Amino acid sequence: MVDKINRDKNDIYGMPILGFLFKNPKFILFLKLSVFALFLYAMTYGFINTTSENLFTKGVFWNLFWPFFMVITLGTVGRVFCGICPHGFIGKYITKFGLNKKMPKFLANPFIGLLVLFFAWWLVYYMYPSFYKTPVSTALVFLVLTIIAVITFFVFEKMSYCKSFCPIGAVTNAFSKVGFTKLETYKDACSSCKTFDCAKACSYDLKPFTFEKKNSMADCTLCMDCSSSCEAVAFKVTKPSSSLLKKFKPRKSDVWALILLTGAISITMGFHHALGRSAIVEEFIWSKTARYFESFVNFGSIDTIGLFAFSYAILFVVIASVGGMFIASKILKVDYEKTFYTLGYAFAPLFIIGGLSHVVEFFFLHYASNIINGFIQAFSLNIAYMEPLATRRDSWLHIFKMFNHLAYIWAFIIMIARIKLLDSTKLRKVLAYPFASALIIFYMGLNFYTGYVFKTYGAQKRGGHNHMQHQKQTNNHSSLNIVIIKQDNKG
Repeated sequence: MVDKINRDKNDIYGMPILGFLFKNPKFILFLKLSVFALFLYAMTYGFINTTSENLFTKGVFWNLFWPFFMVITLGTVGRVFCGICPHGFIGKYITKFGLNKKMPKFLANPFIGLLVLFFAWWLVYYMYPSFYKTPVSTALVFLVLTIIAVITFFVFEKMSYCKSFCPIGAVTNAFSKVGFTKLETYKDACSSCKTFDCAKACSYDLKPFTFEKKNSMADCTLCMDCSSSCEAVAFKVTKPSSSLLKKFKPRKSDVWALILLTGAISITMGFHHALGRSAIVEEFIWSKTARYFESFVNFGSIDTIGLFAFSYAILFVVIASVGGMFIASKILKVDYEKTFYTLGYAFAPLFIIGGLSHVVEFFFLHYASNIINGFIQAFSLNIAYMEPLATRRDSWLHIFKMFNHLAYIWAFIIMIARIKLLDSTKLRKVLAYPFASALIIFYMGLNFYTGYVFKTYGAQKRGGHNHMQHQKQTNNHSSLNIVIIKQDNKG
């Protein structure tokens, strides 16, 4: 254990304000308790106030937790939300008096959490757009996850829920590598260490002093417990995606998380939400397929266009990534699996950086007002409701589309670095590069094509059948603003 150390300039723990925010154990505990209390209150409020006028529950979970605590932090400082996650917070206490059994191998699989997120959330989201958007359904989803988390923490050892079952954990571990921070230790101080306090303090049974050598933080959630136990632990600012530019032991679940989430979020939303607002929405293959099957199958309340937009997006993404990597491996004369899981990490920016475009734009359109008005409602604050900061008519919002372009440029750069790690000739690497980058090229092409469609054909006129289909997807946002206006009129 080290009591005092001279920190590097890029060590966040040595910076006046940031050092306090990220290292002070009392402040971190206060933050964890605050998030936990907010989580419980928002969930409880969802069961108490089940009407559409409940702005708070949906505002907290879908406008605060997901876009800001997940998308923005993952693309910058890493898995900090995992460090203050309510489930992880209570898990550390539950495991202390739990059964601490070893999880069976068939359950100790991060693909479980990934597939739960992929099918139980995103597939359902596109098939039944309003299913998760009511306050009670939102509260129910997180109550079920909380019950599963508590049981898993109690029965199994070493925070197994976070490693295997947590749907968000499967995502954060993969996408956090895009950020510009890393947790490691000072070698000189660790060379004479005999107590290994940082490892003993880790609830995930990790060894922080091995992170730098492995170029990987493994399952680290940045809970900062290790930094409280020893001053030799550092949390440094580094070059963006620095770990992705070097060699490390790949995880299959990470690469598939990058691919499936890119398809389920970035590409599907490009198909259904972006191109779905164009004047030629009915001309796209997912719309035509939906109409074809609707002619002889009764889908009931299922959004067929959403279902087939999702299906085609996943199909195209898998073909581009798997097929492209297969051809690249043949050109490189490198084993396909090694090629796929080494180069697949280059896809990381496509969702997490490209997603900033949607998050920042919707902050001005909906999120800011929804969050503020939700808190005003839930805590009975005597404050006037906030109007949205912008409307879709504001042309300056288009500036945030730059994140989409930054995403594929960044991915191309990472692919260059990753392909250099493979043992092949320079000529073969050059020839294999465009095939390995097939998914990145597809993502880039979709962005340019979307711009072309709106410039050439324009947006769909309001009031049409197709507009009503799309309106189902955005109903949760517009309904919040309608409720705000109604409440203002009542006041």
